[in-house]
Amino acid sequence: MSDPAEPTNPQPAPPATAPEAVGNAVPAATQAPAPGAWAAPSAPPFGTPGAPPAQGYAMPVGYAPPAGFTPPAGYGPGPAPAPGSASAYGQAAARPTRRGLGVVALVVAVIATVGAALVAAVAAFSIGLGTGREIALMPSGSDFEWAVLTPVRDSVLLAEVAFWVGTALGLWALVQGVIALVKDRGRGFAIAAVVIAALGPVVFFVVLQGFLTAGYAAGSSIGG
Repeated sequence: MSDPAEPTNPQPAPPATAPEAVGNAVPAATQAPAPGAWAAPSAPPFGTPGAPPAQGYAMPVGYAPPAGFTPPAGYGPGPAPAPGSASAYGQAAARPTRRGLGVVALVVAVIATVGAALVAAVAAFSIGLGTGREIALMPSGSDFEWAVLTPVRDSVLLAEVAFWVGTALGLWALVQGVIALVKDRGRGFAIAAVVIAALGPVVFFVVLQGFLTAGYAAGSSIGG
């Protein structure tokens, strides 16, 4: 006789899951979504062709699109480079050049050429004026007598000093002008300095001869 407390139709226990079935289970992340279920779209990877540009993207500074090219939506020209600054593509800013070396060479060349020529003009006219009468009285074809320069020896010395000082200053200006050309420190001034310094001796002797002749003519006329 059965106990009335026991159920007549007991529920069967669920079958035990085998360890093999648990090991071969497919992860939930890789399971295909159920039909009709919504899945969030994945973001396109960086650099995917056709992907829209990020908001606020600007073209690099210094880039110029070809003629007829229209940038796509979202692109815009980059900010203009600040004055005196270098752009991202190596556009070097204009650097200030020091022109002091060329300017000094030009000043020295002018002093050497013009100063020596002026001193030579005064000394040569004085020499001609003081020796014109003696030279005019010398017999034709006779040798030049250096004794006639005794009364004007101060003027002769002044002309010699002007020549040697002008030569020294001219060499200084010539060398410094060449250095300024090589170092690009006042190229225009350096070129002018080199030209003037090279012409200095020619200017000196032309002025010396001209004023010496004028002095001779004035001295001989006064003596006659």
